[in-house]
Amino acid sequence: MKIDANKINSFYDKTYDWIIARGPSVILGLVLLFVGLWLIKLFGKWISNGMHKRNVNPSLQPFLSSLIVIALRILLVLTVMQIVGIQLTFLTVLIGGIGIAAGLALSGTLQNFASGVLILLLKPFVVGDNIIAQGQEGTVSSIQIFYTIVTTFDNRTVVIPNSKLSNEVIINISMQGSRRLDVEMKFSYGIDYEKIYEIFNRTVDEFKHCLKSPERRIGISALEESGFKVILNVWLKSHGFMDTKLHFQKELLRNLKSDGIKLPGMSD
Repeated sequence: MKIDANKINSFYDKTYDWIIARGPSVILGLVLLFVGLWLIKLFGKWISNGMHKRNVNPSLQPFLSSLIVIALRILLVLTVMQIVGIQLTFLTVLIGGIGIAAGLALSGTLQNFASGVLILLLKPFVVGDNIIAQGQEGTVSSIQIFYTIVTTFDNRTVVIPNSKLSNEVIINISMQGSRRLDVEMKFSYGIDYEKIYEIFNRTVDEFKHCLKSPERRIGISALEESGFKVILNVWLKSHGFMDTKLHFQKELLRNLKSDGIKLPGMSD
């Protein structure tokens, strides 16, 4: 079999022309690819260290750093392909179509994801906080990317989508560290207010769980035909508030009875 010298020469000529025309672009693209991957690796480490120093939520750190690195690598590859001369029209349309379809199919999931990232970054509540959300009151036991787990005080596990928590009202009842307990009781006009005032004060002083600051407040909240109402405002720690409230009210009632104060409904 004879080899056509003209065809070989033509092949070499075309190869040579292609190398002259495209060679610099290919070399530049390869150099940019390797240098870019190295810089992205360094940037990823810098991002991770920065998030660690800023105390970003540990469950969010690897996800955000990986997301940024992957996005930069994709952008680098597309840039290199453009420099080399590879046409991206079809690829761009394909990626755009896939992105739109995925966005429509996962719109609710993506909303929960975005809300989870905002919750972990802005920290309207953290694990261990007591919150009221979606008609549920309990302790935050876990914050995930797509949902938050709340354990209610009667030991029910409630899974709440993060989009519900980022778009609606959340009451964080433990963030401030203290809560005010309001106790209002009614007495007949035959009972001396000063004696009631003394019993309320003594109960607060003897109850070790009452906070010294903010100061307590005791006063007459209402004057009615059948008697007057006395209100007590005293501050307690947020955690264990309900147990402390029940214990304090029991001690207050015991002190009132032991000092001979007759309460409405009590028989002679």
